[in-house]
Amino acid sequence: MLSALRIQNVVLIETLDIAFQPGLCALTGETGAGKSILLDSLGLATGARADSSLVRKGADQAIVSATFDVGSDHSAKALLEEQGLEFDETLILRRILTADGRSKAFVNDQPISAGLLRQIGETVLEVHGQFDTQGLLDPKTHRTLLDDYAGIDDTLGALWDAWKDAQEALGDLKAKAANARSEEAYLRTALEDLDALEPKAGEEEQLAALRESLMHREQVLEALNTAYNVLDGENDPVRAAWAALDRVAGKVGEGADDAINALDRASSEIQEALSAIQSLSADLQNEEHDLQSIDDRLFALRAQARKHACNVDDLAAKREELAQQLNAIEHADESIEAAAKRADKQKGIYLEKAKEVSERRKTAARKLDALVGAELPPLKLENAKFHTALKPLPEDAFSRHGLESVQFLIATNPGAEPGPLNKIASGGEMARFMLALKVVLSETGSAQSLVFDEVDSGIGGSTAAAVGERLARLAQSKQVLVVTHSPQVAARAAHQWIVMKSGKDDVRTSVIPLSDTSARREEIARMLAGASITTEARAAADKLLESGKAA
Repeated sequence: MLSALRIQNVVLIETLDIAFQPGLCALTGETGAGKSILLDSLGLATGARADSSLVRKGADQAIVSATFDVGSDHSAKALLEEQGLEFDETLILRRILTADGRSKAFVNDQPISAGLLRQIGETVLEVHGQFDTQGLLDPKTHRTLLDDYAGIDDTLGALWDAWKDAQEALGDLKAKAANARSEEAYLRTALEDLDALEPKAGEEEQLAALRESLMHREQVLEALNTAYNVLDGENDPVRAAWAALDRVAGKVGEGADDAINALDRASSEIQEALSAIQSLSADLQNEEHDLQSIDDRLFALRAQARKHACNVDDLAAKREELAQQLNAIEHADESIEAAAKRADKQKGIYLEKAKEVSERRKTAARKLDALVGAELPPLKLENAKFHTALKPLPEDAFSRHGLESVQFLIATNPGAEPGPLNKIASGGEMARFMLALKVVLSETGSAQSLVFDEVDSGIGGSTAAAVGERLARLAQSKQVLVVTHSPQVAARAAHQWIVMKSGKDDVRTSVIPLSDTSARREEIARMLAGASITTEARAAADKLLESGKAA
């Protein structure tokens, strides 16, 4: 609900604060007093196009703030959260417009784009007037309005997404299969090459180490032979020393035993060293690899790695990947057939639900047409016909919203073909059509504040009374602001303000709340009689006010 509007430096308004109330709120006043300025200001705050002509003469900028009280589950919450902005159950929409045409937008003092401001504004406020081109006059909104009226949720949209996902998966599978088939010969040759090579993880490092060892084999063998010959020669000092001491051991006594034992151990260690040298030498001499075979192997491995743009250690995994691709090619038809069945199944589920939605729309459309039709005669539209057109779509135009388009059409003359609202109806007729629609669709839409601009234009008497009665009925579930010249409409309001213009050189517009019955009687009497308010006009005003209360 719109709870407050603050206007600074807009056209004839220097500073103005208005506190609005729930229910039916009437704005009255003489023609040219500035009621349109209020609507322009409200439009500016809710994202309408910024026009520098709105800035008051002599001022640098105009500022308008509109405060709306909304619930915690209001649709504006999702819009703000998508932008990472904080949400509060009170929305303060503010617009600053400079004299050179630049503007800034804010929600709860958080800067936002003008586009986002307009989106938020559409969730909290609807404006209906003679020249309105949004809301109900926009065919893009008609399907949503009918679905809300019929109680149709977004289940169909989820089924559409599932069907499209399945179709996309089928298309991807076909594309991959076609691409794979074009490379089948290459894949088979590549797999055969890798199978012949039999690459193993870690093989490159092992071969490199072995190659390094083989490059120094001759030098190592020569060193081993030299060491062996030195230790195994006839001039072995250990054996010679041991023999010399052994010959005199009996003459030396026990003192020679320690030396002989040490030489004995040394001789044993030398024998072990000789055995180890012989073993190493035999291993090198009997090595099955040679430098040429190792170089050839490394070259082949590295060539395959370059071919497949991977490391040598990844060739084994690449071989498995190629095998899987070939297996997929061989079983592609089976996979495609299974994917096609899944897509057909999802399509069938979608179509079944879509047909159910279509039937519910048809039922709701018939009911809507009848109820709106019943509202038209009292609004001086007795010759008009309202029709909700459901146009079947070709399959390539199906969408997450169903199998048909929805558009509200009217015919204002008997026998005439129904056409779009904004192309058939005149200004006054259009506003009354909007009222009839909104009365029937009162529970649809997130906007809790509705503005009707001169919905009573060109009518009077019983028709104006019928307009007032319907506005009051609508105001039972929504906040309704009506700009009116009709005393019958004003008398129905729960709250009333008079818009006045004063001053000669410095003309200003002010808005005064009519808080008591006496003030309202004077204003309604003025609307009935004009500048000279008569006793009869006041009596008629009292009667209208009493009738409004009784209703």
